Amino acid sequence: MSDPSRRSVLRAGIGTGAGLLAVPALAACGVSSAAPVRAGRVRLSLWTHDPGYVKTFRTAVRDTGLMRGSRFDYGLKVTSAAPGDVMTRMIAQAVADGNTPDLAGLVVDQFPRVMGSSIAQNLFVDLTDTVRPLGDDLLKLAPYTVGGVPYGLDSDNSITVLYYRQDLFEKYRVPETVETWEEFLEHGERLAEDHEVSVGMVSTGDNGSIVNGFLQFLLQRGGGFFDETGDLTLDSPEALEVLQFMTRGVRSGALLALPDPYGSACSAALKSGRLAATAMPNWYNAYGLQANVPEQKGRWRMRTLPRFTGGGHIGSTLGGTAFAVLKDKPNTQAALELLRRVYLSREGQILRYRSGGFLPTLKHLYQDPELVATEDAYLGGQPVFDVYGKAAADLPLFYQAPGMQILADVLGGPVLDALKGRTSPHAALKAGLRAYRQQVKR
Repeated sequence: MSDPSRRSVLRAGIGTGAGLLAVPALAACGVSSAAPVRAGRVRLSLWTHDPGYVKTFRTAVRDTGLMRGSRFDYGLKVTSAAPGDVMTRMIAQAVADGNTPDLAGLVVDQFPRVMGSSIAQNLFVDLTDTVRPLGDDLLKLAPYTVGGVPYGLDSDNSITVLYYRQDLFEKYRVPETVETWEEFLEHGERLAEDHEVSVGMVSTGDNGSIVNGFLQFLLQRGGGFFDETGDLTLDSPEALEVLQFMTRGVRSGALLALPDPYGSACSAALKSGRLAATAMPNWYNAYGLQANVPEQKGRWRMRTLPRFTGGGHIGSTLGGTAFAVLKDKPNTQAALELLRRVYLSREGQILRYRSGGFLPTLKHLYQDPELVATEDAYLGGQPVFDVYGKAAADLPLFYQAPGMQILADVLGGPVLDALKGRTSPHAALKAGLRAYRQQVKR
């Protein structure tokens, strides 16, 4: 990964406080009187929060192999803004019939803002025909789908793995192949009691970070917040089991409670060896480990997540940014072609990985010889796609709904109360559900 701005996915989380904008005027927006550009020189307007995406698209349009046969000669006009501002300005400009982008990068926590009131349908190109030839090979469409229609293509699978200090595991006799979280937590409890060392971390900072940490484990366990139709599914045995697991880990010290997985307390825990392992997405390698403890190069490894005894997956996911094409604009067809080349071709996906560290969203590429041969020097030369491939084959689906941000806002406090021992996991979930239903009724 190329830029620490992606840290905002954890810090801002899925609840940024920016509510869904009900904008019926969008029904009349997006229709342009200008003739569509069908070939030749085109300058696309690209809005994003992350310089890594800018670098990737600029590299792509200069790649003669990737662009071979294109009808268009691309240039880019880039606008950079915070994730929430990208969404707010885009909607405001659409309502005012103003200057909307041709390509917009939508952080996953922001997408629920366009899931209601037909906003996505009126703003973005329906990608159904674009992705249909790929079938189940294309991963991570679900978070950006409304009414069964996909409107964005994610830039990265954001695969959660277990990072661990191989030297500390050997020192403290923790097997690298522990099968289940329950067994892993037992080792963590022993290490916490005997050595003041933890084998994972739980965020106790802002609501978004708290809820994201819970969601990451819940998705792995086979649960979720919403189903494919947008119905709430949080009231489940899986949710209770996961929160009980987290609270047990925090109270025993096996899981270290930290306000910020990138802040000074986490950095100190990594440097001192107090934190010997953590379950985090692939991009934490660069932003969390290499950024904080570059001197520990060669000591860290990664593996797929231990399973929950009750079921679920060996992979999970956290974060993401999808790119959507604005509809009915002069550059719409050119933008759609560029997105297709950069995000849905083998060459484009490998270019994105080499340029910005973005993991492929095409499942078959996890067996691609060029990627399989990739070794990570920081992780001791480990061939990382062996791990990524196994996790990608068993990733949970993550569904969103218009009420996602409301749920994050009201759930963070009760989950924190459970982690701090101020209430039980069962009572915490009931309180969050009750608050959400009250908010949605208003």
